[in-house]
Amino acid sequence: MALRNSARQYEAGDAWLASCSARPDLVRAAWDTEALAPIPSGTHWLVAEAQLATRYDALARIPEQLRGPVLADPEADRLWWLVPLNAVEELADVRQLAVRPPGWCLRCPPTGWHVDGRMWITRPDGSGRLTDPAVLAAAIGPGGYRLPAEAS
Repeated sequence: MALRNSARQYEAGDAWLASCSARPDLVRAAWDTEALAPIPSGTHWLVAEAQLATRYDALARIPEQLRGPVLADPEADRLWWLVPLNAVEELADVRQLAVRPPGWCLRCPPTGWHVDGRMWITRPDGSGRLTDPAVLAAAIGPGGYRLPAEAS
């Protein structure tokens, strides 16, 4: 039963991710050959990029229910958060992040396995949930994000 639920969750994530491309068939074809699929940003989400080695701790600072998809490439020392289209202004002052412009292609593996060393740390689940840029900025900052109940 757990395997079927995981398979359904991966399929929902893959379906959503493929639908973010103008050519979902090409995304699926790439995955069928165990290749990364280039999915352009700007229609459904933007990409906030950071160094993996120095920003991985931000993942732990963001509660899972507030975290959207996060892709990692350890060999390239990169993390990519999928963020809303309005994230540019909110993340402009966060020097540790580079928000990629609309049309920038993120080369993505499917949600259920890694390809060429890239893997989803937080997988797309099909819901379209993205990481709130204010939460991401706070997590990257020196104090880290705190739930409202923890605020003093």
